[in-house]
Amino acid sequence: MSRKLISRCMLGMLMAAASVTASADDALKTLNFGIISTESSQNLRQDWQPVIDDMSRKLGVKVTPFFAPDYAGVIEGMRFNKVQMAWLGNKAAIEAVDRASGEVFAQTVNADGTLGYYSMISVHKDSPYTTIDEVLKNAKSLNFGIGDPNSTSGFVVPSYYVFAQNNINPKTAFKTIRGANHETNILAVANKQVDAAVHASDTLERITARQPEIASQLRQVWKSPLIAADPIVWRKDVPQDLKKKVKEFFLTYGQSGPDAAREKEQLKKLTFSGFRDSGNAQLRPIRQLELFKDKVKLEGDANMAADEKKVKLDEIDRKLAEVAKS
Repeated sequence: MSRKLISRCMLGMLMAAASVTASADDALKTLNFGIISTESSQNLRQDWQPVIDDMSRKLGVKVTPFFAPDYAGVIEGMRFNKVQMAWLGNKAAIEAVDRASGEVFAQTVNADGTLGYYSMISVHKDSPYTTIDEVLKNAKSLNFGIGDPNSTSGFVVPSYYVFAQNNINPKTAFKTIRGANHETNILAVANKQVDAAVHASDTLERITARQPEIASQLRQVWKSPLIAADPIVWRKDVPQDLKKKVKEFFLTYGQSGPDAAREKEQLKKLTFSGFRDSGNAQLRPIRQLELFKDKVKLEGDANMAADEKKVKLDEIDRKLAEVAKS
């Protein structure tokens, strides 16, 4: 092989190596932050963008918000590394951890310092129904709004506490049932487009602040036990040095420094007072809840053969034991 040809080969190899290095460096210069669709993208963007801009400045890395029409879009974005970090609900975080190389590293703290929120079912203030029992008793004549299947407060929690424990299938119990985000469900009740709907307490708080006339049209007929506050998740393969900076940003944001007062004002728009350290263990109660929901459904299935039912119930008990140890 001639020296000229060898030189060309070496140059090609060096250029390829440089290209790989450049690609890796470019990847570190941009982070996409996923935001679940609890409300319209416009509302979420105006509340989150100042925090994301602050994150970009402090990390020295461009952080870009990533919106999707549903929770699954953010989870899939993380799965294919189009999203490196995300604000998620607990159920969506379980999907991210199990399917998208995700890991919980922080948790939101409410404006009043509490570490949780509630799932609610509301009717219009003019509705004749004042309790969830009355809503369920009249379900066949009612139009009902439920949440995204990957929403903790919009779907998982009411599915267990309201429907599974009352041996009710919401898909067949109501006149009609439709899925939407929390904001859309609140607006649908306020405008009498549905008779009752599920939504999260923190979304209602934000709408109360922005559109008090809308929030005033609702009356709550059911409120869940406390749900752990939302996790912040990153992909496991985010470089360790960057993870350290990201965690420091979240845990100190609005807490100290010359910009603390301004940062606190930004957090108030999100109904947060800050963030605290967390991990995958915060997902344990929701994992248990989903398994309990499946167990209640199985136990109430009169058409399943006893042997088959026992096998499936034993499997659920095994999984519950594993979750308890995790």
